[in-house]
Amino acid sequence: MELKSILESLLFSAQKPMSAKELRDLLAAAAEQTPGDLTTGAFKKVKEGEIVAALEQLSREHAEANRSYRLVCVAGAWQFVTQPEYAPWLKALVGLKNRPSRLSQPALETLAIIAYRQPLTRVEMEQVRGVSVDGVMQTLTERGLVEHVGRAEVVGRPPTYGTTALFLEYFGLRSLEELPAADELRRIEVKKPVSLLTADPGLATAPPEQLQLKEEGKMQNEETEPGKAATALNN
Repeated sequence: MELKSILESLLFSAQKPMSAKELRDLLAAAAEQTPGDLTTGAFKKVKEGEIVAALEQLSREHAEANRSYRLVCVAGAWQFVTQPEYAPWLKALVGLKNRPSRLSQPALETLAIIAYRQPLTRVEMEQVRGVSVDGVMQTLTERGLVEHVGRAEVVGRPPTYGTTALFLEYFGLRSLEELPAADELRRIEVKKPVSLLTADPGLATAPPEQLQLKEEGKMQNEETEPGKAATALNN
């Protein structure tokens, strides 16, 4: 019996996408549940790399067979999905389910910045967008597309954000490496904040024009009395 055939049967029967590690654990569990069985025992110690190779071969075979479904890897997990062109008939079969509303343009722009530049603080996002991201960040976190991934190594240690596995699933990506090229977005300079611009690091930062005043105040520190930059910011 071939490894790819066993994996195919597991994925067809699974109620959710499965990672190579989960499939490997199932193979080991099957061998433990049938001691002495040479067939299951032969796959007890299969490595994840072998499983991925078998799945990729299986995926190619299904693609070449031009079937109505295909095997794909999304967010590190494998699953069978139907081809997009069969959507009208499938919708008629299962009915239209309630789906979350589409992401707004500001939300998509912020999500793109995070995806390509993560991990980022809110200050850094606003430097790129030029506007507050407070509202869209709430939407993105509630939808499970963005999450808190750590804290920046600057004064105040504000939280940093990155995309989730659900983000990859939402856009049908195996990993972040499959993101389309966005050289212009990557070239935008994002300066690390030296201090917090709000009393609460979880809140949105000051408006862009105040951020500019803050930067100008820092440059004039050597020529003006200490504290004038903060006064300009408050004004």
